[in-house]
Amino acid sequence: MSVKIIVCGACGKMGGNVLSLLENDTQATAVCGVDLYPKEIGIPVYKSFSEVSEQADVIIDFSSPIGLKERLEYAKKNGLGVVLAATGFTADDLKTVDEYAKEIAIFKTANLSLGVNLMQALIKTAAEVLGEAYDVEIIERHHNLKKDAPSGTALMLADTVNEAFDGGKKYVNGREGIVGAREKTEIGIHAVRGGTIVGEHEVMFAGEDEIITITHSARSKRVFAVGAIRAAKFLKEKEAGMYEMKHLLAEENA
Repeated sequence: MSVKIIVCGACGKMGGNVLSLLENDTQATAVCGVDLYPKEIGIPVYKSFSEVSEQADVIIDFSSPIGLKERLEYAKKNGLGVVLAATGFTADDLKTVDEYAKEIAIFKTANLSLGVNLMQALIKTAAEVLGEAYDVEIIERHHNLKKDAPSGTALMLADTVNEAFDGGKKYVNGREGIVGAREKTEIGIHAVRGGTIVGEHEVMFAGEDEIITITHSARSKRVFAVGAIRAAKFLKEKEAGMYEMKHLLAEENA
């Protein structure tokens, strides 16, 4: 049976990518969209979830932190899962998400790309093997319209590396002025913004006389839309809880 999806942020670029892919998907369909700035896109689009009357299974959210509680409350009231693909959430927003995950199924990840999630596994292994002998620096590059920095993916990668050090590393966002010698407890994170860069992430392990670099480059936003639709299919009829890409991959490869 087809998974019925509400696309939040339907009139944005990512919403457009999701809708484009769903046009030829035999296992999932978009029943309507929600967007702060509705326009004609071929399906009903509402400004608020209070206007939605269509039956659905999952919300794919590529909007923004604005209105987060409204869409989570709608999902709770109607028994929908939520693929939370937006970024830029505050600590309080994330606490709200955790609370709702006790009552609905939420798929949350900073990056829906399969390649980035493979990158996570690679850098965790590298950090465990290389240890304190190597300094870790993360460089992320995005288009000039991106509002948050560093990217959610960069922070996710930093957290992954930090797991190898039991959370003992501190994050330094860029450097300026006379900052002194680099401390071993640092993970440097640097944000680059320019042009139409979709998303590039580089994790550098710099040791004595050698450097190991693991990179991922997204060449199209469609890769994230593909991941979101996969997540929506995975989430249908799942019990309440917090899910991420590792759960999806484990189920697909079982």
